Amino acid sequence: MVPYAPNGMPLAGFGDRFLAYLIDGLVTFGVAVVLAIPIFIAMFAVIAGTANTDSSSAGPSILLILLFEFGYVLAILAWIYIYHVEMFGHSGVTWGKRAMKLRIIRLDDPAAPPTRGVMARRWAVQNVAGAVVPFFSYVDGLWQLWDKPYQQCLHDKAAGTIVVKAG
Repeated sequence: MVPYAPNGMPLAGFGDRFLAYLIDGLVTFGVAVVLAIPIFIAMFAVIAGTANTDSSSAGPSILLILLFEFGYVLAILAWIYIYHVEMFGHSGVTWGKRAMKLRIIRLDDPAAPPTRGVMARRWAVQNVAGAVVPFFSYVDGLWQLWDKPYQQCLHDKAAGTIVVKAG
């Protein structure tokens, strides 16, 4: 028996949500690779520049490399935010959710579209907490398997959203 949302739409199953997550992950990975190319070129230029000088200047090059890496992590987090929050506001779904015919709706008002704040809260719990707390991403994603009645992940609970099958 398929469980239903308060608006009568069927809830998205684990398999559909997981495939949408994988598709979105591939999109994110592709952008991460494209962003990495200029950063690695700059890092290698810094390393090559310090290799041609005396060894006493190796300290600042390590600091620069760490700054490049920190900037890269921030750029990836910014891209994931844009993809999951801002793009959602533009099209209503990510590419993975579109491919799997899924939609995010608010639990308190299923007819109203999720706001930027709701989507930002959802993103922060899923991505920021997942990057900081060990194994949180696994627990978050698997939570829907035993959550009743709406099969919510922890990021859904924090934002007050549910995922439904739209097609």
